[in-house]
Amino acid sequence: MNITERVALQARRARQASRGLAHAGSMLKEKVLRSIADALIAEAQTQGDERADAPRSVLAANARDMERARERGMNKAFLDRLALDPKRLLEMASSLGAVAGLPDPVGETVRVWNRPNGLSIGLVRVPLGVVGIIYEARPNVTVEAAALCLKSGNACILKGGSDGLETNRALVELMSRIGLAHGLPEGFMEFIDSPDRAAVSALLQQDESVDVIIPRGGEALIRAVVAESRIPVIRQYKGICHTYVDDGADLEMATRIAVNAKVSRPATCNAMETLLVHESVAGEFLPKVARELTERGVEMRGCPRCRAHWPGMKEATDSDYATEYLDLILSVKVVSNLDEALEHIARFGTNHSEAIVTRDLDRADRFQSEVDAACVYVNASTRFTDGYQFGFGAEVGISTGKLHSRGPMGLEDLTTKKYVIRGHGQIRE
Repeated sequence: MNITERVALQARRARQASRGLAHAGSMLKEKVLRSIADALIAEAQTQGDERADAPRSVLAANARDMERARERGMNKAFLDRLALDPKRLLEMASSLGAVAGLPDPVGETVRVWNRPNGLSIGLVRVPLGVVGIIYEARPNVTVEAAALCLKSGNACILKGGSDGLETNRALVELMSRIGLAHGLPEGFMEFIDSPDRAAVSALLQQDESVDVIIPRGGEALIRAVVAESRIPVIRQYKGICHTYVDDGADLEMATRIAVNAKVSRPATCNAMETLLVHESVAGEFLPKVARELTERGVEMRGCPRCRAHWPGMKEATDSDYATEYLDLILSVKVVSNLDEALEHIARFGTNHSEAIVTRDLDRADRFQSEVDAACVYVNASTRFTDGYQFGFGAEVGISTGKLHSRGPMGLEDLTTKKYVIRGHGQIRE
């Protein structure tokens, strides 16, 4: 059986499983998730000992993936995304527990209304069906995506990057074993364990079995998926996030927010890539924030007005303002007013996350009204754009499109709706 045939078989198996999974009870799904969390905790407590409660130690598998990644010369940011340790396993377990404790969206009645002819029409939530998830070297995605799909009654097909193949295989073995032991249907969680790129192409052609594809990774991966897929794709190409420091802003607050948004985890899509500063506060604010950012290793690239206040900045170009660095590099620009800030964001933003720091409530309202982005903040860091931070337990991805979900995607975003109509013999005249 070649790779295309194998993937097609897995997709059909997931489709069959989705029928039973859609009607799995809330208590069963919660029990499975908590059992997986317990297994990860046991693995963390044994420090990857092969006697851990899993056929294959997750930490031992990750150590092998890490060794190969180092031999290939992968950079520090990549290695950090790939690495697991007991602390990260415990974080995964915590996320599973949070998802398990959330209300089950399946079967929720959104609204009910009656028509003059006596028909009762209801709108209820149902699972999407089969969700395909394609991602790179992020083992936590394996657990979080599987958990959200299970809780929302969806079968899933996971295709992780080749660099994390052994880690992901071990995680899926653990989760599948526990799910099947609790009576979930075979095929509820499929894992494409081939490093062959043809496997992705094969998955993207399974439009009769798979309902949606969610790619998570770099822009090149996502654009390739969108270009090739016969299945609807929920996408987020990149995150060029801005923070605008307004006239009269609390500059101490603005400094804290800007430093956090850039430095806390610069390789994430919700990190700030461009800092916009009102000209009236630039003289006081820029030297202060630049000093703190420089101390934390940030390289700044600014416009001429920025460099007049902090000569150590490199010169910024339009190319810089259009770049998602995912690194300790920051573009900076002084603007004359809110209008100019809004125009800059409209030109260079990617509809992800944008923030304003201001004391002016009218400007705050205008910023949130006029900025076209999935998440728009007032006086807070863009780093909060995250399913866990939003109270979703985890996220299956972040959508910057408008169909059918936007922003961090939790349980409700993995459902659709159907109409249920009851009558007593009505016919249409």
